[in-house]
Amino acid sequence: MWHFISDHISEQTNQTFICQRTSAVSGGDTHSAYIIQGDAKRYFVKLRKAIGPEQLEHEAQGLSAIAGTHTVRTPAVICQGIAHNDDTSYEYLVLQHLHFTKPEDTGWKTFAQNLAALHQTEQSAAFGWSQDNYIGLTPQVNRQDSCWATFFAQNRIGVMLEKLAHTGEKLTTIDAFVEFTERYLQNHQPAPSLVHGDLWSGNIGFTCKGPVIFDPAVYIGDRETDIAMTSLFGRLPATFYQHYENAWPLCDGYQQREPLYQLYHLLNHALLFGGHYLSAAKSAIIDLQKK
Repeated sequence: MWHFISDHISEQTNQTFICQRTSAVSGGDTHSAYIIQGDAKRYFVKLRKAIGPEQLEHEAQGLSAIAGTHTVRTPAVICQGIAHNDDTSYEYLVLQHLHFTKPEDTGWKTFAQNLAALHQTEQSAAFGWSQDNYIGLTPQVNRQDSCWATFFAQNRIGVMLEKLAHTGEKLTTIDAFVEFTERYLQNHQPAPSLVHGDLWSGNIGFTCKGPVIFDPAVYIGDRETDIAMTSLFGRLPATFYQHYENAWPLCDGYQQREPLYQLYHLLNHALLFGGHYLSAAKSAIIDLQKK
């Protein structure tokens, strides 16, 4: 398998690469991860069993979409495909290997400015994406719609509630809460932005050349969804929020929308991990309906 991947790297880089050493590293919940090394080059490789739609292909497309804006850096996509090891097929994604450093305040300032620039790149008028992709291990529905309230209510909140109901966890009356969500957002029609889609601190890194983002779940949406996600599992440094506001102030009413945007990710975690995420999602639904 590693020989096959080495050949693919060589083909895509026009430089001969022979894998001499592999080192397993933390890869999160969705895949295994390795650093592979040749004579003078290192690459970061993600692997997962090829058991369905090609999840890593969607990740590669998302990284390329962000990179194409020339705003926030991403690890360069080297190659992606399917390799075989004995009787098992693996999907792989080879990325540029990056050395991360501890961020300083100037790094967070740069990241805030770059993220605002990403969000300001001109996009189509429709919210969604040309195809469905993934949010973690969960398929993410991206049916396009010109109305943000309809898109978010149906394709984010409604879909997640239905997935949970199929596992036996009916957190609320689905149709009624989808209608509630649409009413909640009915007076908010944001400018369409390319969003990272899963922007928590674990998907942000810093190198000597500046900030980098990875593991995207991209779509055209409300930029506020990215900002809301940054504070769901512990806020980023205050410097980040200050300089994002300086670059492109958030719209009036953001604080009211933030918990609704965070609910999408709480529902996804409840679906994937259950436990306290289920109770957190239930509480969030109740609190939103009190507003």
